[in-house]
Amino acid sequence: MATKTTQAEINRIVWKACDTFRGVIDPSQYKDYILTMLFLKYVSDVHKSKFHEHLQKYDGNLERAERAMRHERFIVPKTSSFDFLYEFRNESNIGELINIALADLEDANREKMSSEDGSGIFRNIDFNSSNLGDAKDKNTRLKNLILDFSDEKMIFDESHLEGNDIIGDAYMYLVSTFASESGKKAGDFFTPAEVSTLLAKLTKSKPGARICDPTCGSGSLLIKAGMEVDGDNFSLYGQELNGSTWALAMMNMFLHGFDSAIIRWGDTLRTPKLKEGDLLMKFDTVVANPPFSLDKWGADEAEHDSYQRFWRGVPPKSKGDWAFISHMIEVAHEKTGKVGVVVPHGVLFRGSSEGKIRKQTVEENILEAVIGLPANLFFGTGIPAAIVIFNKGKKNKNVLFIDASKEFENGKNQNKLRSQDIEHIVSTYCKFSAGELKEGTAEDKYAYVATPAEIAENDYNLNIPRYVDTFEEEEEIDIVAVQKEIDTLEIELKEVQAKMKQYLAELGF
Repeated sequence: MATKTTQAEINRIVWKACDTFRGVIDPSQYKDYILTMLFLKYVSDVHKSKFHEHLQKYDGNLERAERAMRHERFIVPKTSSFDFLYEFRNESNIGELINIALADLEDANREKMSSEDGSGIFRNIDFNSSNLGDAKDKNTRLKNLILDFSDEKMIFDESHLEGNDIIGDAYMYLVSTFASESGKKAGDFFTPAEVSTLLAKLTKSKPGARICDPTCGSGSLLIKAGMEVDGDNFSLYGQELNGSTWALAMMNMFLHGFDSAIIRWGDTLRTPKLKEGDLLMKFDTVVANPPFSLDKWGADEAEHDSYQRFWRGVPPKSKGDWAFISHMIEVAHEKTGKVGVVVPHGVLFRGSSEGKIRKQTVEENILEAVIGLPANLFFGTGIPAAIVIFNKGKKNKNVLFIDASKEFENGKNQNKLRSQDIEHIVSTYCKFSAGELKEGTAEDKYAYVATPAEIAENDYNLNIPRYVDTFEEEEEIDIVAVQKEIDTLEIELKEVQAKMKQYLAELGF
């Protein structure tokens, strides 16, 4: 039996395919072409494998096998299969053929592959675009892309792969690598895997949970949150504003086997789409990494919000952080719902309307933890961020503060949380949640449990250094010893200068 394809081999091949586009268009754009072709190849391979299974099961009866295929995950018309595109890879209109293949695939799976307004997941991708070069160059690139994905190791069904998660993991690998290449634009569609893992563990959901990410990007955080549940009894919901990124999230869900995930396309703050009747849907767990300090987020509309999400106050027009937080708190189940959100540190201490909202969350006793992260963890920004946990089922009135800013792996372009760093944060938080950490210092220079009275004394400022003493005492300096060293160095300097003067004289200078 042939050796099964490993994760590393898949990653190598799909990354090699990216060479087709490097230098032609920006990574933030060509990621869509690569990831869409990966998805098409996956759907085609799974479909072909299932068809052969049914054909064998029904002793070669073609009609019965085709009838059985109507009940499989995806319907793949002949013109949408990867094999069809491979056969016609040399055609002068190959870009148009790929577009038709995607359109036919959407039509055949419209219930799965469309938004609620009927827009398909491939509507923002054009393989016939002039962005790919003139006709000759474009055809060459698309042919090479098809050839890359036709590698004998690139057969995307369970019988050929080492593990069931390889395709989903390859997708995540590509998205993360695109994010590192895309600079500032990357923050729009990807949260670093370690941060997603941390947030998912801090908000760990119980079996049967509804989990939501209202700014889901490509869906990586939402998937990590689902994977933290013990078993597969949970449901995933998300909303994403950017159409191309929404499509990535949809494909990501399919590639990870979460076909029933509901991902809506639209502006969460202006037009929330996750609803039951006229009311906002409620969730057990809400996680997000919203855009930091979003300008023009919709403050004017918020004044008259029909869902009454901003009753604690309307955040400033130029900073939407607390608007996202307010939405997340409101869609979490009363008395049980938990919220975990990544924020810039300004959220913790800025005054005016933000200060009033912050004060209200403390007085409601839903603020549970504030966790400072290391700098330079996120794509496109070196500023440190924090994770804030709100818990509507909170068991005590205190708030946990953690300064985890000094525990990380120093990377060339970007810092990274190690497994021990994540474990340190999560174990400290779990001890607090279980009531094992009392008021006062929980861990010297790392964590502190503050009372509501202390927070009130600080005027509801949640800036972490106000609670966690991270001051490092400087080593005592021996002034006498330092002066002796300076005197010695001055004597040595005079000796060197005298010798230099002597050498210059001998040379006639």
